[in-house]
Amino acid sequence: MKVYTKKGDNGNTQLLGGKKVPKHHKRIESYGTVDELNSYVGLLRDLIENKETVNTLLDIQDRLFTMGALLAYDDEKNKMNLPLLDKVDVTILEEKIDQMNDALLPMRSFILPGGHSTVSFCHITRCICRRAERLTTQLDQNVIQRELILKYLNRLSDYLFVLGRALSNELKATEIPWVPKT
Repeated sequence: MKVYTKKGDNGNTQLLGGKKVPKHHKRIESYGTVDELNSYVGLLRDLIENKETVNTLLDIQDRLFTMGALLAYDDEKNKMNLPLLDKVDVTILEEKIDQMNDALLPMRSFILPGGHSTVSFCHITRCICRRAERLTTQLDQNVIQRELILKYLNRLSDYLFVLGRALSNELKATEIPWVPKT
């Protein structure tokens, strides 16, 4: 598979199926941000030693690749068989969130991101997830599984927030509460 095709040199690219769109098209922004999110999930996975968390992050990366394909899919012209998301993917994230949350002290205020570089990367990843979600909300209803994609991204950002708290706990990093200046 050749890495460069020169087809995008004029500022356009193709959706799956061949439809040409400008590289600033909302779909490209959306799946490009999902790709960025996937890269940061990979970075986070490289920083974490807990095998169960690493496996969860690998599963998330798989789901994000699926999501990217769905967002790049031109359903007007394309008849490809693509992998799909499943409602259970969201349920798995919810179960992981609940498991981590049960082991943490309850939050009494917002917390400032940081405390350890791994925790900081987790919060950066969460912010990219929120941006991917915002961009995907701008896409029309013709995107396959749009509502499930939005639900997954929303839950994933929650997962990443709680993972950041769990990592703070595991790494013995101090969570600094946000105390607004008056």
